[in-house]
Amino acid sequence: MPYILIALIVVIIFILIRCIVIVPQATAYVMERLGAYTGTFNVGVHIKVPILDRVAKRVSLKEQVVDFAPQPVITKDNVTMRIDTVVFFQITDPRLFSYGVENPIMAIENLTATTLRNVIGEMELDQTLTSREVINTKMRSNLDVATDPWGIKVNRVELKNIIPPAAIQDAMEKQMKAERERREAVTRAEGEKTSQILVAEGKKESAILEAEAEKQSAILRAEAQKEKTIREAEGQAEAILKVQQANADGIRMIKEAGADNAVLQIKSLEALKDVANGQSTKIIIPSDLQGIAGLATTFKEVVSK
Repeated sequence: MPYILIALIVVIIFILIRCIVIVPQATAYVMERLGAYTGTFNVGVHIKVPILDRVAKRVSLKEQVVDFAPQPVITKDNVTMRIDTVVFFQITDPRLFSYGVENPIMAIENLTATTLRNVIGEMELDQTLTSREVINTKMRSNLDVATDPWGIKVNRVELKNIIPPAAIQDAMEKQMKAERERREAVTRAEGEKTSQILVAEGKKESAILEAEAEKQSAILRAEAQKEKTIREAEGQAEAILKVQQANADGIRMIKEAGADNAVLQIKSLEALKDVANGQSTKIIIPSDLQGIAGLATTFKEVVSK
């Protein structure tokens, strides 16, 4: 009997332990009682009815990423290409996720493929290659609405790769090469044009500077010549002034000494002599030359006595 009692106690303890349910972070447990949904256990410690209750599904509430294989799509201009997508989703309602669809991941994959075909079918090839953000936005909006009954929220959809046909890729590469060569030619031409403009502007500025320098030099030379002429004129004027002053002083001294007309006439003769000894080609002789000659004879006689 004691062994049976101990075994019974162990079984009861085991059952009680099994009745305790601990739900970890970012996880939800979908509970069923006799096959019917009874509720959802969130994070924490919960008690379930033994034998009757069971955990039907453990659901992760973290954001999940699914990378789907490339899907063939046809553009509006009848170009077939392959596009693979990446879907970021999160489960918001564990009950709908558990009972809304049989295989949620497969359902999302098929829904993504059909939505992608619808979106790409409205766009041409060039628009498809350059409008990734538009395609991502349209697909996320459509998938989010379609997955609401499944308790799934689509946070983001990204086009991972867009693979056009080989012929299209070859044509695109040739077009890109031609465009790069055209840009290179344009850049080279613009560079040469800029270089020529800079050289011409440099020559122009150099000529302007040379002309300005020559102008300043001519002005300086003219000013120097002007100053020299002024100094020479001032020197000559000063010399003439001094000569005239000396003559005036001489005349004044003779006058003060009481010289008569004879002395004055002798001075006139000396002046006439100085004129004759100069470089002048013309000599003006006074009309009273005879009187002057007589005065000279008288002066000689006076000297001889």
